[in-house]
Amino acid sequence: MIELIRELFRRREYEYSLHALNQSILRRISTREIEEAVESGEIIEEYPADKYGPSCLIFGFTTDRRPLHIQCTYPERNPVKVITLYQPDPEQWIEFRRRRLNEM
Repeated sequence: MIELIRELFRRREYEYSLHALNQSILRRISTREIEEAVESGEIIEEYPADKYGPSCLIFGFTTDRRPLHIQCTYPERNPVKVITLYQPDPEQWIEFRRRRLNEM
C-alpha cells in the first residue's frame, strides 16, 4: 500500500483537506517536506472506518530529519487526500511509531 501512495505523491496526485492545509501553514510544514516524509515513510496506523473513508497514518522523515505524521486516504480514492499532518510529540509517541499509553 505504501508504494502506491508514494507513487501517487511522486505524480502529485494528492490534495489537502482544508484542515491539512491550515495545519501545514500553522506548523510550517512545506509541500516538499510532506513529499519527503511520504517517500521515506511507513504506515504505522490504519483507520478503515474513518469518516473521510479508509485512511492511514504515515510516519516519515524529511531530508533534514524532521519527523512527520501524515494521515491520508487510501489510494482507492484518487487523488489521495491529506487529512492532517503534524510533527509528532515524543512525549506521546515511542520512536514516533507507537502511541504511548496514558500512565495515570
